[in-house]
Amino acid sequence: MGDNQTWISEITLLGFHVDPSLEYFFFGLFSLCYVLTLLGNGAIVGLICLDPRLHTPMYFFISHLAVVDVSYASNNVPKMLVNLLSKKRTIFFVPCMMQTLFCMSFGTAECLFLVVMSYDRYVAICHPLRYSVIMSWRLCITLAVTSWILSFLLPLVHIILILRLPFCGPHEIDHFFCEFMSVLKLACADISLNLLVLSAGCALVALGPLSVILFSYTRILIAIIRIQSGDGRRKAFSTCSSHLCVVGLFFGSAIVMYMTPASSHSEEQQKVIFLFYCLFNPMVNPLIYSMRNAEVKGALRRVLCKESSI
Repeated sequence: MGDNQTWISEITLLGFHVDPSLEYFFFGLFSLCYVLTLLGNGAIVGLICLDPRLHTPMYFFISHLAVVDVSYASNNVPKMLVNLLSKKRTIFFVPCMMQTLFCMSFGTAECLFLVVMSYDRYVAICHPLRYSVIMSWRLCITLAVTSWILSFLLPLVHIILILRLPFCGPHEIDHFFCEFMSVLKLACADISLNLLVLSAGCALVALGPLSVILFSYTRILIAIIRIQSGDGRRKAFSTCSSHLCVVGLFFGSAIVMYMTPASSHSEEQQKVIFLFYCLFNPMVNPLIYSMRNAEVKGALRRVLCKESSI
């Protein structure tokens, strides 16, 4: 391959194929959603840091999940907003690869933290007397650091494999960000190894954690059924309901994106699904944890009362 085929300087992101008059509407709508994502997740992290009553393993992991949500949205949305108002919708090749890496990394991180949180809920409900011993701060920090390291190491394999490929024109991606499969379509060589490693990665990062979560909640459900009092059952279930909602949103959208045949969705439908995944999920997660959690609402009232008294 010649140099003009093996290396490209910039890529055009085609984005959404809509009427130009609608682009300003989408810019305002997506900007509002992005601001709400930043405020909501920032408020969750701030409350957890400010209120000592929330200094527990469960909220420690929720704060990490909020950081992941902000990072995931910030990786994709700002460039999309710029392109909605710009005629030149290009991105340099290296930032494009970085965007792909961070997109996969933060998606992996969210998956791993959801697994860790399901283990935390399993220990809290199935082994309540040993909870403080098992979920020590040393273990919590170890689980968090391990999740962050793995979330960047695993996607790095895909990036290294894609960089070994030659790229041919036209250098256009029919997406609003450098999504992995869209970038892979630019290659003019055999990509069977990339697809094989991607399939193995999806099984490891998605199906593996989902199996662990389902196993944990099966044990949790059995433990809740064995609780004699109705109040005890409701309290036990309320500690898991928020996490279950977030798990359902995350894995539901992930299954639609990666587990269904690509031919069943048009290009525009895939963009909407990805938009739901990278913008809507991070926006609603803090609402789920605040609206369905009495401790978070209590912490918010305490912080607001303290500020008003000052």
